Amino acid sequence: MLSRACRLVSRNSLHGRVVCVREVAAAPTSAHRARDYHIASGHATAIRLNARFSPVKPITATVLMRNLSTADGDKSALLETIPEPPAIPQAGAPEIADIVAGAEPAFSTLGLGGWTPVGIVQNCMEFLHIGLDLPWWGCIAIGTVCVRTLLFPLVIASQRNAAKMNNYMPQLQVLQMKMTEARQAGNAIDSARYGQEMVLFMKEKNLNPLKNMLVPLAQAPIFISFFMGLREMANTPVESMRDGGLFWFTDLTICDQFYALPIITSLTLFATIELGTDSARMSAANMQTAKYILRALPLFIFPFTINFPGAILCYWACSNFFSLVQVGFLRIPKVRDFFKIDRIVTHKPETLPIKKKGFTDGIKESWTNMKISRELEERARIDEIRFQKAGKGPLVKTFKYDPTAPRTGTSSAVNAKKR
Repeated sequence: MLSRACRLVSRNSLHGRVVCVREVAAAPTSAHRARDYHIASGHATAIRLNARFSPVKPITATVLMRNLSTADGDKSALLETIPEPPAIPQAGAPEIADIVAGAEPAFSTLGLGGWTPVGIVQNCMEFLHIGLDLPWWGCIAIGTVCVRTLLFPLVIASQRNAAKMNNYMPQLQVLQMKMTEARQAGNAIDSARYGQEMVLFMKEKNLNPLKNMLVPLAQAPIFISFFMGLREMANTPVESMRDGGLFWFTDLTICDQFYALPIITSLTLFATIELGTDSARMSAANMQTAKYILRALPLFIFPFTINFPGAILCYWACSNFFSLVQVGFLRIPKVRDFFKIDRIVTHKPETLPIKKKGFTDGIKESWTNMKISRELEERARIDEIRFQKAGKGPLVKTFKYDPTAPRTGTSSAVNAKKR
């Protein structure tokens, strides 16, 4: 086997043209194998040079090529005719703008993304859309499911605590009622004692009212981040979101002209509140009032949601549907047993120490408790002012005469008879 080499030849050798030097095998019987080089220039001609007398001197670099077997014969005829290189098209070539017409600009060029909570949400949406080639409604739905799945352990912890709070509601209401009566009577000592008893009872039963707020407190920043991120994407706007919707809401950058998405969002929110608050009922006396307020929330937000872009309402509706599925899933007895959630005990209203009141009665009772609390605080403030004056001011005269002054016996006896 003889090696071939492609070398660069000096510009002066072939009038500045780059040539290709190839070594061709000689007869195998030769003691000193003569090496012939075919030097091919840019033209369709070949110059045959002898290796010993060739004036062509290789310069700078040598590029190795395929080995040529000596048994294959002389293949120098293959280089006799070298085709001309194809002509460069002068007209009709596609422009760069036409090639990248279907590409989408990166979010970083649009001022979106970053490492803030809102930017992270936008980066995740961009990854799902570009990396997985999903439409925007699919990106929003998958992002919602992923985030809510990550929060599922907090939901389990909240459900466990809510079930315990419901089962121990009679004992908690007894302590709460005693504490309220002591506070209304102005007995701060008894009120503090009953409050301490309630704290010890909740610690013994592993109860914590704040655990019921884990899910809302965790969902609030996530909802705000999704809301602001999708709003910025719709307002920029991201051009591909104009046809990234589904069914009747194909354009996610504008509001729903049929008002279907706002209605669906309000209805699913109302259903979530109705089904979710029953299992998370607490022993607070004003829980019914809070429930009425939550029921009115979907009606209150409806006038605002009709102006939201379709991307925001798509996320909100997906989140509400996921909540409904989650609530129904956790109502299955076998599922509750698997996650070690206690079965909810149904208490009859007549057996509870604190009777169930209507909306009007609850408002009146809350207002009465506020007035009593305000009066007690005012009374305590006045007593504190009087105490300060008695300690720092002059002595207050509480008698008609000075008991330290000397008195005669007669006058004393007369005065005693008069008294």
